[in-house]
Amino acid sequence: MTVDNGSGAENKDKYSILLPTYNEHDNLPIIVWLIVNYMDKSDYDYEIIIIDDGSPDGTLEVGKQLQKIYGGEKIVLRPREKKLGLGTAYIHGIKHAIGNFILIMDADLSHHPKFIPEFIKKQKSGNFDVVSGTRYIGSGGVFGWDLKRKLVSRGANFLTQLLLRPGASDLTGSFRLYKKDVLQKLIETCVSKGYVFQMEMIIRARQHGYTIGEVPITFVDRVYGESKLGGSEILQFARGLLYLFATT
Repeated sequence: MTVDNGSGAENKDKYSILLPTYNEHDNLPIIVWLIVNYMDKSDYDYEIIIIDDGSPDGTLEVGKQLQKIYGGEKIVLRPREKKLGLGTAYIHGIKHAIGNFILIMDADLSHHPKFIPEFIKKQKSGNFDVVSGTRYIGSGGVFGWDLKRKLVSRGANFLTQLLLRPGASDLTGSFRLYKKDVLQKLIETCVSKGYVFQMEMIIRARQHGYTIGEVPITFVDRVYGESKLGGSEILQFARGLLYLFATT
């Protein structure tokens, strides 16, 4: 929302977009260009915070070039020495974010920035604490996955809905908009790491009584590079699901 300060001027919301990266040398220039395009077109105030975890493929160098192109106020580089997990990447990013809203998304082009204005409109329509992208309702969907991965995703989501009653249709997605103070609170209460982290964030949001809005999105499998989802992540998800079922 915008706030009138009495002088006729308005204090606009600012959106800090967190992009955790690891080996996204090819994808980073494209995703940043798309974000800038859609955010500028909608006249939103924003910054893009790139949190690179020591990528050996030169992702950070690409980030430095993008900073020269778009400026240091738009492109904020906050690298770390090595991979330390998604949750800690968000904590690291929040420390440097000056926006009152935080948007998290993948840097591998699986999340299209064209949906960001829809997230913002949805948040404003109901003053939601969290707006989550969903592949499972309305026009949402997935492109580029084989049948096995679709079945794994659907099965995981079905089990989660059955056991946890989360009040949201897509628990494992990582394309979300949060009020900054809400995200900070949720991260403080989450104990999971990796693939399970996104699921626990929604469950904790429900526990705290936060409101959750949803926007249908199309998820596209990564164009460049290799998927980071493997057997260990699936096992991690199963353990996390059982933990949350037993403790929430």
